[in-house]
Amino acid sequence: MYKFDTKVQHLKYKVLREVARLAWADRLLEKVTDIPKLIVPGKTPTMRCCVYKERAILAERVKLAMGGDKSNPNVIEVIDTACDECPMGGHEVTNSCRGCLAHRCVDACRFGAISFDSNHVAHIDKSKCKECGACAKVCPYTAIVNRKRPCENACKIHAITMSEDKSAAIDNNKCISCGACVYQCPFGAITDKSYILDAIDLIKKSEGNTKYKVFAVVAPSISSQFAYARLGQVIKGLKELGFYTVVEAALGADMVADAESKELVEKGFLTSSCCPAFVSYVEKEFPDLVKFVSHNLSPMATIAKYLKQVEKGSKIVFIGPCTAKKGEVQKENIKQYVDVAMTFEELQALFDSKDIDITELDEDVLDNASYFGRIFARSGGLSDAVAEGLKEHGDTDFELKACACDGIEECRLALLKKSKGVLDANFIEGMACIGGCIGGAGCLTHGTKDKAEVDKYGREAYEKTISDAISVLK
Repeated sequence: MYKFDTKVQHLKYKVLREVARLAWADRLLEKVTDIPKLIVPGKTPTMRCCVYKERAILAERVKLAMGGDKSNPNVIEVIDTACDECPMGGHEVTNSCRGCLAHRCVDACRFGAISFDSNHVAHIDKSKCKECGACAKVCPYTAIVNRKRPCENACKIHAITMSEDKSAAIDNNKCISCGACVYQCPFGAITDKSYILDAIDLIKKSEGNTKYKVFAVVAPSISSQFAYARLGQVIKGLKELGFYTVVEAALGADMVADAESKELVEKGFLTSSCCPAFVSYVEKEFPDLVKFVSHNLSPMATIAKYLKQVEKGSKIVFIGPCTAKKGEVQKENIKQYVDVAMTFEELQALFDSKDIDITELDEDVLDNASYFGRIFARSGGLSDAVAEGLKEHGDTDFELKACACDGIEECRLALLKKSKGVLDANFIEGMACIGGCIGGAGCLTHGTKDKAEVDKYGREAYEKTISDAISVLK
């Protein structure tokens, strides 16, 4: 059995697997209430205070595995009943405080929030504290700590706050659905909705119908996933699930790199449009810069659009590491091309729901994209691909000055500099996740070797240029 990064991931997988297993057998509505008891049998709790609370939370996880709250447009949701164990006191004085004579914390606090008791131990008056952190910075014993929730620490755009019932609350006006909070929550209280049932429904409708083709479009970061098997076996496993064939989203990346390099020369300045979380961030926090976002669709949507044009009536299921893709496919200009977006976590659940052991399968191949399309999966890859596009177009007079942003904090800094007119670059590559797509919340693994695996996979197509890859589409 595959070993997940965390027990939270494993629990999420088990729910998805059981939901999928019942869906294949057309018994979901009949047996859905049995899933919590199946995962937590007996009367001994394994995670919570009592087995009944465990099952109640599992019931909520089942709902999310079946699509979640339809009235909430965000693909990220909070399970309120699971969110009850995190400290939320903000800055607090720990027992490391020595009651020193210097009292630097008092001098640093501009709001008079710090006082000392008879034992000279510092205390923070929460009615006065503004959570600025000035006291913590000057304490020589690091005795003042900030008790922020893991989800708040993970969310670099400050979209998570505390609701009245003390559970996490997501501000949809700020949230970009990157899923950083999903991966970091140690209780799995924040998670992404699954549309795995929609994918199963498409595959079942295609059974025995030669005119109804369901394509699996896989993200290039797939090369860094499923480390327990060979990539060719994963591709074969997708066909065993019932997909007509498997196409690389990296081929769409080649198409984007070709078009985006031309657009950059025409406009003089551009930001990428590949990462939906980055594009959403620009739209919400830097609306004046939206005009600079590339007009090209993402690689996923670009290749899906092509497939829909050449295979009339086909259905497209995207499989990748990204939770934000689930939101992207709901956009008006995208949903006509991509029918369902899934994560690698969900793909593993699909394999096991049909008892497909991919390690026992023969190998199939992917031979669509170039090296440059495949390295879109990691930070800096898109910039390298645009540089190659300029080279292949003969645009030697145009000097590319790329700013490859690794994570949303670097994106924010680059966008802020551009808004102030001080950015020394003419192309911003925006990746919301650290490391790029290989750091996505829907990854099976979040290891340090992922970048090397992506580059290794890319080199298998090194003899191909971008022009070579997209020539077969013309």
